[in-house]
Amino acid sequence: MVASNSEQDELMGLLIAVSREDRQAFQQLYEKISGRMFGLCLKLGSQQELAEEALQDAFIQIWHRAAEYHSDRGAPLSWMMTIARYRTLDLMRSRKAKQTSGDSHLEHVEDQREGPLDVSLRSAGTAELTGCFDELSDVQRDSILLSYYRGFTHDEVSEALSSPIGTVKSWIRRGLMVLKRCLER
Repeated sequence: MVASNSEQDELMGLLIAVSREDRQAFQQLYEKISGRMFGLCLKLGSQQELAEEALQDAFIQIWHRAAEYHSDRGAPLSWMMTIARYRTLDLMRSRKAKQTSGDSHLEHVEDQREGPLDVSLRSAGTAELTGCFDELSDVQRDSILLSYYRGFTHDEVSEALSSPIGTVKSWIRRGLMVLKRCLER
């Protein structure tokens, strides 16, 4: 998901043009990033129809909200991918879609899989983060990965790990504190 500076500059230019309702720029923006956004939506939603709808809704939001984008909101690609991510999660919740049939019986989530965060984590120091994940308990690591990697709500994490929601929230909060301390060293 990490884009080069020239690609970020190009995306910024396209977003500025889209904010002025430039349809050609919108088409170029769609052609440039729709594949990555669809991959994220499909990864999160695990259903092609849901991913297609989320992608369409995300681009509608980008069309209407392009003028709201400012560089302090992050890189253009990250901003647009976040819109796609939240739209996918909203659709999943509204449909009460289940992730995959095997997730309700999770005992341990492997954090070695390639996923949408992997590229950005590599550029942000994967080795440090991976080392910090080793300091977490299994339940803390699983809770954080389900919540931030898979986009589960606290209720969904609670169900997946067969644990009370208050316990899950504590695992996530304490795990994030451990990660923060570890990364600040």
